[in-house]
Amino acid sequence: MAKTLKPLGDRIIVESIKDDLSAGGIALPETAKDEPQRGFVLAVGPGLRATSGERITMDVVVGDEILFARYGGSSLKHEGKDLLILREDEILAIIEN
Repeated sequence: MAKTLKPLGDRIIVESIKDDLSAGGIALPETAKDEPQRGFVLAVGPGLRATSGERITMDVVVGDEILFARYGGSSLKHEGKDLLILREDEILAIIEN
């Protein structure tokens, strides 16, 4: 039976994209990469509540490709995938085509 993850508040679930090669084709270890990470948004929480009680809508949606800080979020393994749970304010940018 497959279990789904439903983020709460302003959290999102991201599947990280592994970029293991440099621009010149050299394999890089994880510790050598200081640039932001890329990933795809798999699930989005409902957003935070304003003081009035209304939900503040999230800027990201499922399927967005994003940039986030290398050491942001909490990592977990779910159904064989390495995932991250991030807060919306840990996202640096949405990559648009």
